[in-house]
Amino acid sequence: MSRPLVAIVGRPNVGKSMLFNRLAGRRLSIVEDTPGVTRDRLYAECEWNGRKFDIVDTGGIEPTADNEMLLFMREQAQIAIDAADVIVLVTEIGTGVTAADKTVSDMLKRSGKPVILVVNKMDSTGDVDPGFYEFYSLGLGDPISVSAVHGHGTGDLLDECVAHFPPESEFENDDDRIRVAVIGKPNVGKSSLINHILGEKRVIVSDMAGTTRDAVDTAFENKYGKYVFIDTAGIRRRSKVDDRIEKFSVMRAKLAIDRADVCLIMIDAREGVTE
Repeated sequence: MSRPLVAIVGRPNVGKSMLFNRLAGRRLSIVEDTPGVTRDRLYAECEWNGRKFDIVDTGGIEPTADNEMLLFMREQAQIAIDAADVIVLVTEIGTGVTAADKTVSDMLKRSGKPVILVVNKMDSTGDVDPGFYEFYSLGLGDPISVSAVHGHGTGDLLDECVAHFPPESEFENDDDRIRVAVIGKPNVGKSSLINHILGEKRVIVSDMAGTTRDAVDTAFENKYGKYVFIDTAGIRRRSKVDDRIEKFSVMRAKLAIDRADVCLIMIDAREGVTE
């Protein structure tokens, strides 16, 4: 099993990227006051209370978007939501609950995933801003007061995220195993190779491109050592990837690359090296 994934979502300009950078512990995402600066998804590895996980920053969700860039950002956010184990919905105290917040929260409820509501820009300490209690109206349980700028409340947020993670995988902390990610474009024989190494049919093999949707971990041990082979979905050029499920699969493949010790790239000898 791959590490848990936390998606940070919300409407534009509520401080998602600032919160992402705060949780990642370094400035990875561009932070501006202009809505729409974060257009694609950005990932980072985090650790809290001994659990390692990935976080993903997303472009703002604009429910009524009609221009091409806003539609693209909304689609990228939806892919992250589909892939996530836990979703963090970021709102901000200055505007209160907006119609867009309500629409986004309703969309997240339909996802069936655990959703943690964050009220950002709560920068002052002491008495709670009365407007904070308005966010209970979103129906997502107790909001968490956070200041992404100063770091207030981020510990409570991370505690809540970890509480919703699936049980810890035997592979997550098994550091003596060598992780080998098998990478390549669709239908080059990645799953067949892993099955041959394992000596059993552990991974679905089909001539239909795209059979492998998620990154699949399989333990293997021989006289040379201990390994975890990670079978991944085929990766194609971005311009050819237009199916939402395939985008999700490619994202998981890229995360598998990040956590692998060794990457094995497979090429179909009949086609040779392609673009």
